[in-house]
Amino acid sequence: MEKKTIVMGVIGADVHAIGNKILYYCFVEAGFNVINLGVMVSQVEYVEAAIESNADAILVSSLYGHGEIDCRGLRERCTESGLRRILLYVGGNIVVGKQPFEDVEKRFKNMGFDRVFPPGTDPQTTIKFLKKDLKMGEEDENNTTY
Repeated sequence: MEKKTIVMGVIGADVHAIGNKILYYCFVEAGFNVINLGVMVSQVEYVEAAIESNADAILVSSLYGHGEIDCRGLRERCTESGLRRILLYVGGNIVVGKQPFEDVEKRFKNMGFDRVFPPGTDPQTTIKFLKKDLKMGEEDENNTTY
C-alpha cells in the first residue's frame, strides 16, 4: 500500500516545537510520509506544501491559544487552491482560556476542519482517526478490513 502523505506544522506565531517533533516521529513510525513544516507556519505555507507533495491531509497544531484566529479561512484557502477534498485536522490548545471542548470543536468544524483534538490527545488517537479517514484499513488473518 502506498504511503499517505501528511503536511504538519504549528500555525501562526506559535513557536512550540517539542510537541511538533513528537508528533512527527509518531506519524513517521505509523507509516505516513510526513512533511513537517516546523513552527510559525502560515496558511499559505500549509497549502503550498500540500500542493507540492500531493498531500492527503493537513494537520495543524497550536499551543499558544490563538489557533482559532490563525485557522480562520484555511478551508476556503484550500478550496481556492484546488484542495477541496483535503483532510484537515487541528489540535492542541487552540483557543484562549478554558472553554467547553464541545463548543470549540463545533466552531472548528464550522470552519471546515474534519477533526478537532483537545490538548493532551494521545498521538495514537490521531493516528487511528487518520488511518480511518484516509481509508488505510488493515486486514486481519481472515482478510477482514478494519
